[in-house]
Amino acid sequence: PTRRDFYWLRSFIAGGIAGCCAKTTTAPLDRVKILLQAHNHHYKHLGVFSTLCAVPKKEGYLGLYKGNGAMMIRIFPYGAIQFMAFDQYKKVVIKKHLGISGHVHRLMAGSMAGITAVICTYPLDMVRVRLAFQVKGEHRYMGIIHAFKMIYTKEGGFRGFYRGLMPTVVGMAPYAGFSFFTFGTLKSIGLAQAPNLLGRPSLDNPDVLVLKTHVNLLCGGIAGAIAQTISYPLDVTRRRMQLGAVLPDSEKCLTMVQTLRYVYQQHGIRRGLYRGLSLNYLRCIPSQAVAFTTYELMKQFLHLN
Repeated sequence: PTRRDFYWLRSFIAGGIAGCCAKTTTAPLDRVKILLQAHNHHYKHLGVFSTLCAVPKKEGYLGLYKGNGAMMIRIFPYGAIQFMAFDQYKKVVIKKHLGISGHVHRLMAGSMAGITAVICTYPLDMVRVRLAFQVKGEHRYMGIIHAFKMIYTKEGGFRGFYRGLMPTVVGMAPYAGFSFFTFGTLKSIGLAQAPNLLGRPSLDNPDVLVLKTHVNLLCGGIAGAIAQTISYPLDVTRRRMQLGAVLPDSEKCLTMVQTLRYVYQQHGIRRGLYRGLSLNYLRCIPSQAVAFTTYELMKQFLHLN
């Protein structure tokens, strides 16, 4: 087989590994974020750092990684589909010459890749959120398979797995779009303006310039911060809708607009729509930095350049 063969498979593996490394880096913050966003009654009076300290006391250190198994099962295909789809969509968009600049290509391809990855892996996200929201001693779900069965039988079959899909897709499009857009733009500007300072030849193809690792981390981090700020209120909305039946005020949060309005009226902008944003920067900036950097390294490793 030639080097072109299995290209999509290698691209799939690179994206999957990038996703898993990124998420494991920030798994404890993920768990805390879900507990706080949805006001879990064991921790609702606490802030981010006090919750980070309280979880190990109440549930042991592995409590910080609760739901991470389900997360890895979801994030490998998610990262894989997203990065692979981005490369494919970018080729399609460029081929079609939709009369737009290269930067807009990235925005469109990134958004489409994000949406594709979300739809393919959404039921796994649903199950992970339910598992991460549980607190020791009050378990409704015994594990991943049990949660799947319960949601399927109790919450209307397959539709039950797609609660909150709308805000997820609406939030994911700008998030993935701006993420890939910012990273790609910073990378191309950096390599064009200061190739010797910021770049080095790729390990698998000396003709291709890639960013040095620390520059890569920085660009990924900036991409994460910008994308996060734009799409955060939709993330809060999605969590509330996903937790649905588990929360006391679920009948007020049936559609995306209802949920946004309800959170805004109840808690306002800073304490409602942007609750937990500082935590999300702590999560997203290292997570995106690790994701893009790992992907760029895996690309060299698997000869994708």
